[in-house]
Amino acid sequence: MLVLGIESSCDETAAAIVADGSTLLASIVDTQIAVHSRYGGVVPELASRRHLETIFPVVHAALQQANIGFDQLDGIAVTRGPGLIGSLLVGFSFTKALAMVTGLPYVGVDHMAGHLLSVFLSDTKPEYPYIALVASGGHSSIFQVTDPLTYRLLGRTRDDAAGEAFDKVAKLLDLGYPGGPAISLLAADGDRNGIPFPRAWLEPDSFDFSFSGIKTAVVNYVNERRRRNEDLDLEKICASFQEAITEVLVEKTIRAARQLGINQVVIAGGVAANLRLREYLLQRGSQEKLNVYIPPPEFCTDNAAMIALAGYHLLRNGHTDSLEADVYSRSSQFVMETQP
Repeated sequence: MLVLGIESSCDETAAAIVADGSTLLASIVDTQIAVHSRYGGVVPELASRRHLETIFPVVHAALQQANIGFDQLDGIAVTRGPGLIGSLLVGFSFTKALAMVTGLPYVGVDHMAGHLLSVFLSDTKPEYPYIALVASGGHSSIFQVTDPLTYRLLGRTRDDAAGEAFDKVAKLLDLGYPGGPAISLLAADGDRNGIPFPRAWLEPDSFDFSFSGIKTAVVNYVNERRRRNEDLDLEKICASFQEAITEVLVEKTIRAARQLGINQVVIAGGVAANLRLREYLLQRGSQEKLNVYIPPPEFCTDNAAMIALAGYHLLRNGHTDSLEADVYSRSSQFVMETQP
């Protein structure tokens, strides 16, 4: 089964082709970093316009890379949500038109489901069930993944997501957009324990996250240093901030695995490309005798390969969408237990 995946939930226009849910034949990503960097974040209207300009060339490039035509496809998968409504509508409307013209079945995929299954694009793959941490600019959540179509939400952010906190702190420090890579680079030479930024553990039995407090703590620290005309040690600030975020993400994920008796742990989402987070999780996983699986960096950030993979499982189990289907800005499926 050949599935074309299309992703346009935020500021990447992407298309990919996956064969039989296991072999990646093509993956094309058009990033909009240059468009949005001058504004310090994604501008929704500009994102939508860029998607309109690039979606057909990106899909065409994916078909060329896989050396196939539309007539060889068996179905199309497209991100339905969550994300920016304007951006989602570009990909979703394009897919509907393509399905109508070609007669191919299509299915809308939850972006989170794509991230949860992205690890199967790696050479080493987990067994079911596994615990998955999804950390990105819009999400910080822990799931129990029972099979390709069944995910149970265990915890989520109550305010800022981890990636959102990275971007806001980077903007405060004039590091540019996106903030995660810039902070990670500076943190490599900094003292991780140099500044005692707070960790929000919340209730003892909670797997939820809260990162607004640490963001505020960084703001207060920086403002106080500036008020006193003291130099900012950017390496130390970034390293201490990154460590506080990393510790909470990893320790809650490890605790979820221990509590549920599951020894397979997966991390996904844009923040999963962070080198310190990957290192910390692998270290703690080894200490706890857990098997840790991390997708390659290119499959942590938004991509269409994970959408094609998730769509393959839906299509194979008889799921399709009608032309009346619509996009959504927030996931409403979790607990997400999809049945044919």
